[in-house]
Amino acid sequence: MNEPIDHPLVRAHLDAVARYTAPLPEERRRELLADLREHIEVSLASRDPADEATVRQVLEQLGSPRRIADAALDEEGVQARPEPESGGRTTLTLVFAVLAMPLLLAPAVGPALALAAAAVAATRVARSAQWTRREKKRATLLLLSPVLVTPLACLVLAMSPTGLTSLAILVACAVGFCPTLLAAFLLARSAARLRSAALTA
Repeated sequence: MNEPIDHPLVRAHLDAVARYTAPLPEERRRELLADLREHIEVSLASRDPADEATVRQVLEQLGSPRRIADAALDEEGVQARPEPESGGRTTLTLVFAVLAMPLLLAPAVGPALALAAAAVAATRVARSAQWTRREKKRATLLLLSPVLVTPLACLVLAMSPTGLTSLAILVACAVGFCPTLLAAFLLARSAARLRSAALTA
């Protein structure tokens, strides 16, 4: 392997530190990761970086990603990111987010049910300790965006030559609820990363 920093164990270690230090100011986070890279490169310079046991020994001496991140967060006076919640709880939140789209197909009450599912998902996200404040804001905006996007889509379709037909309303609702799928995807990815980071700590 050409560069010690390219070793899979080193990349995984640094990725975990990066995830745990997400609450840090971006500049401080970059400095910390640069310092860690330099320390690892210096430590492995006189050894064989292809030897996995050697790489593990250097990383163990450096400390676990969780301990490194906690120390940096404490130094900056920033609250550490919480542990991931149970998989079942996360799954239920994501189900409500994704459920909004198929509920649109329910006759007459479809849009109301879809909006209710999105609202429940947004409430669960807001109450969860798993996601950062930034992730919660973004997800809430996406989950509740159908309230604004759907009427706008209806307005645009109403100006078309065919007017606002039943099919056009269904299309407008589908367009309006697409952001809920994006919210579910982003939340699922974040939860998976946090769970993965917890396992490597």
